[in-house]
Amino acid sequence: MQKTTNSTLYEAALEFHKIPRPGKTGLELTKRMVTKADLSLAYSPGVAAPCTEIQNNPEAAYKYTAKGNSVAVISNGTAVLGLGNIGALASKPVMEGKACLLKRFSNIDGVDIEVDENSIEGFVSIVRAIGNTWGGINLEDIKAPECFVIEEMLSNLLDIPVFHDDQHGTAVVILAGLINALSLVRKRKEDVKIVINGAGSAAIASAYLLESFGFSREKIVMCDSKGVIHRGRDDLNEWKKHFALPVSITVRTLTDAAIGADVLIGCSVAGAFSSAMIKNMAPDPIVFALANPEPEIRPEDAQAVRNDVIIGTGRSDYTNQINNVLGFPYIFRGALDVRATKITTRMKLNAAHAIAMVATQSPEYGKNHIVPSPFNEEMLRAVSYAVASAAISDGVAKIADFDLSTYNQRLNELRDMLKRKFNDGE
Repeated sequence: MQKTTNSTLYEAALEFHKIPRPGKTGLELTKRMVTKADLSLAYSPGVAAPCTEIQNNPEAAYKYTAKGNSVAVISNGTAVLGLGNIGALASKPVMEGKACLLKRFSNIDGVDIEVDENSIEGFVSIVRAIGNTWGGINLEDIKAPECFVIEEMLSNLLDIPVFHDDQHGTAVVILAGLINALSLVRKRKEDVKIVINGAGSAAIASAYLLESFGFSREKIVMCDSKGVIHRGRDDLNEWKKHFALPVSITVRTLTDAAIGADVLIGCSVAGAFSSAMIKNMAPDPIVFALANPEPEIRPEDAQAVRNDVIIGTGRSDYTNQINNVLGFPYIFRGALDVRATKITTRMKLNAAHAIAMVATQSPEYGKNHIVPSPFNEEMLRAVSYAVASAAISDGVAKIADFDLSTYNQRLNELRDMLKRKFNDGE
């Protein structure tokens, strides 16, 4: 965001982050600290008791420390929002922001950690060494393709969920929006042609999740800065190769790929979609223009050429905001509560279904409201429950005999607590 782009917003954001104290996060005590007796329990000599219990049984850390309700938000700052490779320290406001959202929407204590290390091996070594301090790890703003390797390595090395939100959070919310949009226009997932512009972490993860949901890989056309990804190219990494189309296809450009497309998804750059592309799409087109802060095409420009278009962006000043905040706080809530060892595909699919379902229950549900508002209070219960249930089904939940009916009630109580705290001013 350049200062000259919107000086009023720029200055307001600086004031927001500075006043009344720098930053957006802090610590709060969960135990009374008033007397010397309190100190003797919280620190020396009493603290030796839980230390001994954890030494004898590492799982006791969930019983005696904040591990079970904490997530580390970790980045090296190599792919930050629309800012690019700005470095670890400059990414700190974004990581603090993710921690804020975890607390606001799911009451998880997020801790931001900025790692000044760009090599895969070095980054993985650092995070592995500190990883088990938390109940989960939210990787953030790490450039592709390194992010794919880092996430896979850490998932295999650690016994806690590791989730790169740029990849999977985006994919989950895109799928949720597509489920409802396709239902509204009465199109079947098996029949639609999907064009994805961009081949970074979000685009590739989204394509994989769409394929897992049942969209045909043969009908997914992925484009990068050089055009359509096909098997005749010699510059493809292994993730792009998975979605490479046969050499025999004649379509080579994004403009040509958009002709007759049912769905056009942008995880790319501002202005990448022209009005002509939207005009040449199939009837009842669905467009997700997710570049931030400026989308691939503005909704008003798409609607000027197609009155039947369903369009979403990543921005909060338009309807149909396809944003990660609809997913990751609740995905982590469900994963932490059953002590999941990883985030599985079923957990992501369940999350997408739950998000879509919450939207359909709103009286505003329709072409301009295909996903819920981030402030929809039902999201916490619905999505977290769906994720926890999937973790149990997949056998990655470490809590034996987890009671889902009781959990449903606990989530309702947590929802009400958060409502009182943030909505009612307590």
